[in-house]
Amino acid sequence: MVLAAALSACGTGADNAVKPAAPQPSTAEIKAEPTVAAAPEPPDLQAELLSDRNTTTTSPLGTFDFKNHTYELPRGWQNPDGTAELTLVDGKVAPVEATTRDDMDPAEKAAVKAERRIGMSYVATKYFDLTGDGVDEALVVLKIETAGSAIPQVVYVFTWKDGKPELIWPFRTGDRSDGGLKNLYPENGELVVELFGKDRFLLGQTETGKITGDEEQLCCPTHFTRTRYKWNGKNFLMQGKRLTFSIEDPNAPPLENFGEIMNDPVKSKKYLANHP
Repeated sequence: MVLAAALSACGTGADNAVKPAAPQPSTAEIKAEPTVAAAPEPPDLQAELLSDRNTTTTSPLGTFDFKNHTYELPRGWQNPDGTAELTLVDGKVAPVEATTRDDMDPAEKAAVKAERRIGMSYVATKYFDLTGDGVDEALVVLKIETAGSAIPQVVYVFTWKDGKPELIWPFRTGDRSDGGLKNLYPENGELVVELFGKDRFLLGQTETGKITGDEEQLCCPTHFTRTRYKWNGKNFLMQGKRLTFSIEDPNAPPLENFGEIMNDPVKSKKYLANHP
C-alpha cells in the first residue's frame, strides 16, 4: 500500500519527462519591419542668387533703399483694374486675394476680382557695370508672392541718373524648373542670365516658354540655360548662342540653341535617333 501511494504521488516517468521546447522561427523566417526612407530635400534653387557675390558697390545705388521703393509691374502680372505699379514697404507688400464664391452674381464677382492685387517681396540686389560707363548698375530681384511654393521672380536693372535710380530693363522669370531664375553675374561687359530649364531665355521683358521634351518636376530641375546680354545704349540684346547645361552631368557638353532642334520635326527626329 505504501509503495502504491508513493508511485501515485510521484506520477509516471512519462508524466515527469522534460518536454521539448516549442520550435523557434529560423532567421530567414523573421521579417524585419519595413523602413520608410525619408524623402530627399528639394535642392536650394536660390543658393547662387543669395550668395554675397556682387553685393557691394561704390555707386550711389549702393545706398539707395530698394526695400522701400515703387516698381512697375512686369508684363503678365498687372492688376485686374489696370494698375501697373507696386510699392514695397520694408521689403514686402502682401497680395490681396479677394476670394469669390459660386453664388455671387457676375457683376459682384467681377467687382471682387477687380480688388485683387499682386504681392511681392525683396530677394537681393546685385551690383556691376553693364553700360560701360565705369559705374555699377543695380539689379534688384523681387519675388512674386503666390501664397505657395512657387518662385516666380522679377529683375529690375537700374542705372544712376540725375541723382536717382533710372529703370533701364525690367524682366520677369518663371517658376523653378519652368524658367526660374538661377543666377545673374557680369562677364566681359555682358550680363549673364541663367534660367532653369532647356533653352530658356529672355525675350524682351518675359521668359520664353517650355520647348518640346522639357518636361520635369517643378521642384527639381535637371538643366539650366545660360544666355548673355549686352547694352547698346537703348536696350539689352542677346549675344552668342543659348547654351543648355546638364545639372546631373556637369561635364557634359552644352546643347546649343536646343529649341531650334526640338521644335523642328526633321531636326528633332534626327536628334532623338542619335540620343535614345
